[in-house]
Amino acid sequence: MDIPGFVDLQVNGHKGIDFSSPQLTEEDFVFACKALIREGTAAFLPTIITSSATTFERNLRLMANCMGRDDLTNALLGFHVEGPFISEKDGARGAHNSEWVRKPDTGFLDKLYKWSGERIKLLTISADVEGAADLCRHATSELGITVSLGHHLATGEELDKAADAGARALTHLGNGIPRLLPRHHNPLWAGLANDRLSAMMIADGHHIPPSVIKTIIRTKGVSRVIVVSDASPIAGLPPGEYNTLGNEVILEESGRLYNPETGYLVGSSSTMLDCMNYLGSLDLLTDDELMQVGFFNPLQLIDVDSPVVLNESPSLIERKEGKFVLK
Repeated sequence: MDIPGFVDLQVNGHKGIDFSSPQLTEEDFVFACKALIREGTAAFLPTIITSSATTFERNLRLMANCMGRDDLTNALLGFHVEGPFISEKDGARGAHNSEWVRKPDTGFLDKLYKWSGERIKLLTISADVEGAADLCRHATSELGITVSLGHHLATGEELDKAADAGARALTHLGNGIPRLLPRHHNPLWAGLANDRLSAMMIADGHHIPPSVIKTIIRTKGVSRVIVVSDASPIAGLPPGEYNTLGNEVILEESGRLYNPETGYLVGSSSTMLDCMNYLGSLDLLTDDELMQVGFFNPLQLIDVDSPVVLNESPSLIERKEGKFVLK
């Protein structure tokens, strides 16, 4: 079956536009969304990361106002809120600002949901913080939000407890963790071993090596793998030095985007088209399986019917000589 393009559940911005910036405007947001669509992403979740309450309210309301536009309706599926209920620990916290990290709080989640116009489709929380299971239960049962687990140092038992409370996925498995981990007891092994949690992975060629990508696919099975770009606001810009998501960063010619002080990656510079072609180059999946992990599985995770995007989105890509290319 042909698909109109790819579905991306984690897009932090594009073409220099930061969806978490307190200076975000509707004009800039629409510009970034349309540019992303032109580059092969048929539908996506604008993602806002750990921010101040003021920025959360301002930006969620602003972006929600744009979701009713006729030229964006079928492309904007809702929001991914990544944080603020994540680990405070270095490494696990990633590029998120520690000042705005919060302990699980159902009251604040209700505010986020209201500010979003009830459009939050995906919420990333840490499984190892006190109150995570209660927050997860509230998000899934009361609000109908899909919960994914990440930016943590969670044990297998903590992942099980969150899955019991309704969590369904792992956010960018293999990332959002420290460089050095205990050899056997760590969140990567625990996440791979949990059969109830699907794995989102950043297949941009920088975040995780081919051996880890292969291991995720083999352990989870194709039906429980979702490719995301984790595109930073720098995605789509030329190599150089930038400030993004509160970090001074370098974008290399290779596409690697990192903070030179910490060495940590700060999101990716890739679109879903880039990620899917990199994944395809590894010869791990058939064409049908590539479409499953890049289109059908993301929609299924957030409970969106595939026909909505299939039938109502323009065709953006085609498959030629073993690659996905823009039409």
